Amino acid sequence: MKKLFMTYSKAALQLKNHVVMAPMTRSRAIGNVANELMATYYQQRSGAGLIITEGTSPSPEGLGYPRIPGIFNNAQVEGWKLVTNAVHEGGSKIFLQLMHTGRIAHSSNLPEGHQVVGLSAIKAAGEIYTDTGMLEYSAPTTLDEKDIARIIQDHVKAAENAIAAGFDGIELHGAHGYLLEQSLNPHVNNRTDNYGGSIQNRSRLTLEIVQKTATSVGADKVGLRISPFLTSNDMPAYDEVEVHETYVNIAREVKQMGIAYLHISNNPGIPEKTHHGIREAFANTIIYCNGFTAETAEAKLQDGSADLVAFGRSFLANPDFMRRIEKNAPLNEPDYNSLYTPSEEGYTDYPVLY
Repeated sequence: MKKLFMTYSKAALQLKNHVVMAPMTRSRAIGNVANELMATYYQQRSGAGLIITEGTSPSPEGLGYPRIPGIFNNAQVEGWKLVTNAVHEGGSKIFLQLMHTGRIAHSSNLPEGHQVVGLSAIKAAGEIYTDTGMLEYSAPTTLDEKDIARIIQDHVKAAENAIAAGFDGIELHGAHGYLLEQSLNPHVNNRTDNYGGSIQNRSRLTLEIVQKTATSVGADKVGLRISPFLTSNDMPAYDEVEVHETYVNIAREVKQMGIAYLHISNNPGIPEKTHHGIREAFANTIIYCNGFTAETAEAKLQDGSADLVAFGRSFLANPDFMRRIEKNAPLNEPDYNSLYTPSEEGYTDYPVLY
């Protein structure tokens, strides 16, 4: 039997296979609350051993995109219970991804009375989707240390809310140019206080959130997603040695905290020495994601460089992805025109094998 289909057991992760459904923004949370349609979507894809949800904001100001879910009020907790119950009925485990968008946001996507924030007042280059069309990113307001302390506590409360909603754990989104990665990048974070300057200071926000959420809900219920050397969402490249040291240091620190996993958003820019450095520094589960086929994922598992492999678009368009790869059946292609629309079209209506 291929490793993809074998059960996985390491620390608290007890999964029915080695396949993870990657987090993907789908914008179906009307009023920023998870709903029955979302429960159907996730249950359809419960062939995965582990499902990681779409990015979910721990606070109102982190809702940078239209109709993304939150986990900071009671209605949101109740909405997510629909999803966790549905996925658990399908025999899968599910982690909630906590994503604060930071400066990758537009004010029109935020609830009234809230503003776009960032580690520094550096506006992101480019445009973001809104329900009135593509608009330039809003200029962020700089977070002071009191604001940062509040955001850290928002993550802790969100993690507690996630467990109350029935999730098996949470994943902190430290990748793809959102708030935690913004804190790491010296071209985006130009602070001169405890959260800026040195690698240690720029890593402080991420590590404090990891530590405090782990203390609150249990380290075995916490994962961290990272994307070394990725430049999406206006993350300017910086010194290669510094990037390498930043992520190996983070891997070493969170290993000491005992968290469940690191989730690496793979890209061709990551040098082999960084892959090796992270693997050597982090002894628990490592998940790799981005661009894998069933064949390349199997090879990654067999050579030991990954413990689990995540698939995004394959699950998006193929609710029965596991059955399809088992039968070597052709895969549906995603409908990119309906990725972020509010209806079931391009969401729960993809055909399945019979």
